[in-house]
Formats: sequence, structure tokens, C-alpha cells
Amino acid sequence: MARFLSETGRWESLPVSTCQLPLERAMVLDREVVAFGGRLWWLDATCGAISADPFSDRPELCFVELPRGSVLPAAAPRDCPDCGDPCGGCGTSKHRRLCVSQGRLRYIEVSQEEPFALSCFVLDNNGTGWTLEHRLDLSRYETHRYGHPWLPLKGDNTPQVGFLDPLTANVVYMSACITTLEGTPRVVFVVDMKIDLPFRSYAYRSGEPCFVPCVLPPWLGSSQIPSAGNKGVKKNKSLADVLVRADNLQKR
Repeated sequence: MARFLSETGRWESLPVSTCQLPLERAMVLDREVVAFGGRLWWLDATCGAISADPFSDRPELCFVELPRGSVLPAAAPRDCPDCGDPCGGCGTSKHRRLCVSQGRLRYIEVSQEEPFALSCFVLDNNGTGWTLEHRLDLSRYETHRYGHPWLPLKGDNTPQVGFLDPLTANVVYMSACITTLEGTPRVVFVVDMKIDLPFRSYAYRSGEPCFVPCVLPPWLGSSQIPSAGNKGVKKNKSLADVLVRADNLQKR
């Protein structure tokens, strides 16, 4: 493990103990790292997650297998149509994700074929297994009931997992490529899993969206930001003003 020490201003390398996997397979850690419980977590979307304490002088890897029924068989290099590398199918990671919400580590996944089942699991208190919290059938959402013109999610309109709201664990952000709507190749939508309701959606016209869950401090929206070096932002504009302006420009 390589870590940077602010005290010395240098990087250092530490040996990391290996962990025993249920099956002999190469892990593919192609998603962003998640910090939870004083450890860093990496997800292999085909089999499970590994974690380590970055502050320990002798970091040990720990492995937590995915929920029962979510573990996929190890794939050969030729089985990955997304990148051609020996990754075992990197496209799977678009439909599975680790998130921290309401102070707990959660794993969410959506099936890649109809019916599009969305499932959310929470890590047990002992950190060795998962408990199912929600399971929904996204394929049954209809336009006439919910008012969204991009519904229903059928055929090639496969939804992808974005992230859980950091403060509300039953709210998940997702996206889908809608082949039936002209000029709207992708839609970002929000689902309340507790009441089984898609309650918000946005058109996205710039390829695949990049989701970055974060919690901003309440004072940030009204704080003043400097305008030097940016002719498009007038003086004394707040961050909220700039974000609204940027959103309006994107819609044009």
C-alpha cells in the first residue's frame, strides 16, 4: 500500500497482508474507493469487496463476499466486450456500487436484463455479511401512472446505478439510455425505494453521467467566491448563483 504522510511530505510503501478469497480468482477493482469505518473499501463487482486500514503500520486486507445470488462466475479475458482486457467483465460495475449513506456501508445493484430488479443491501454490524433492505421491479413503472415520458424501462433501456443519497439511504440516483425518446439519449432519475416511487428525473445529453456523491456545508451556497480568471462570473456572485447560471447554459 502506498500512502502519503503530511508530516514528512513523502510517500511510503507498506506491505499488505493477503486475504483468503472463497475462490481462486483475480479481483478487478475498477470503481472508486469508499471510506467507511476507518477503512478504505474497494469493490469487485463480480464477487465482493476488500478493505484495509490505511493508518495502520501493518495493514491487513479483509474480504466480504457479495450477497447470496450476486456473486458471478469468474470470466475468461475474452468474455469482456467492454475493454478487451482480462477484467472479467468491467461493464458489470455500471450496475453495482458501494455507497455510504446514513453512516452505514451499503451495496446496491440492478439487474442487466428484464425485469430490472433494483436491490439494496446494508453491511451487517459485524462486517461479514449483508442484509437486504429494499428490492424493487423498475420494469413495472409506467408513464400514465408516474408522468415521466421516458417510462417504461424496457428492452435496451437498461438502468445503471448512480449512488445513494448520503443522508437518505432509501433514495437512489440512477440513469438509463432511452432509445424511444428522440434527442434525449440518457435520463438521470431518482427513486425513493421506501415508497417505490420514481419522483424526479433530468435529461442528460452529454454521454454517460459521472456521479459523485457528496455533502456540501450549508453555508457554501451563500458564500462569496472570487471572480478573477473567470470572465463569465461577475463579482460578488455566490456559488448558488453560479450553479444556477451553469445549469441554465447547459439547458440552452
